[in-house]
Amino acid sequence: MLSPSDRERQEQERRQDGRLPPGQSLTLKWPVLHEGPIPKFDPATWTLDVGGLVSQPLRLSWDELQAMPRKRITADFHCVTTWSKFDNEWEGVPFTAIAERAGVLPEAKYVIIRAENGYTTNAPIEDLLRSDVLLADRHAPEPLTPEHGGPLRLVVPHLYAWKSAKWLRGFELTAEDRPGYWEQVGYHMYGDPFREQRYRRQ
Repeated sequence: MLSPSDRERQEQERRQDGRLPPGQSLTLKWPVLHEGPIPKFDPATWTLDVGGLVSQPLRLSWDELQAMPRKRITADFHCVTTWSKFDNEWEGVPFTAIAERAGVLPEAKYVIIRAENGYTTNAPIEDLLRSDVLLADRHAPEPLTPEHGGPLRLVVPHLYAWKSAKWLRGFELTAEDRPGYWEQVGYHMYGDPFREQRYRRQ
């Protein structure tokens, strides 16, 4: 257990090396924040749907998703509520593998990310095609727990964590950007933590 002085030292080091965005504080815990109830997971009926501007719409079962190429990354995680958790180990299927299998059409510029409970968020497709964006089912290195988005959450390390939707269920590729759940109530359409893009007025 780190002492308060050790925590402050680590936070200062992260700020100096450019890893701690402005307005953020280091946390050693992993706070649980989400909208709506934690959904039940049945691997026999669960599916991931990919549609919109793709040449091959997908409906993947849990077993089919598990059979896809996998990757492990280490990345920082920044919540819009001002905490940052460093050096998370994530494992899962790269979004690039999903995009390749679905066949992204040239006119696709954005992705509407769909999750349980009707939750959506949005991101430019070029951001999701980065090499460290995963459909993660494991964290450090245990299976992702339900309260943290298990069985599957999107992980987009370079954006605020609300873009890393818990309980992921699909993607819709579009030509135009559309606000998701939090974006409709005033959160920023993009959400870069290093530019403090928390709310649209910023």
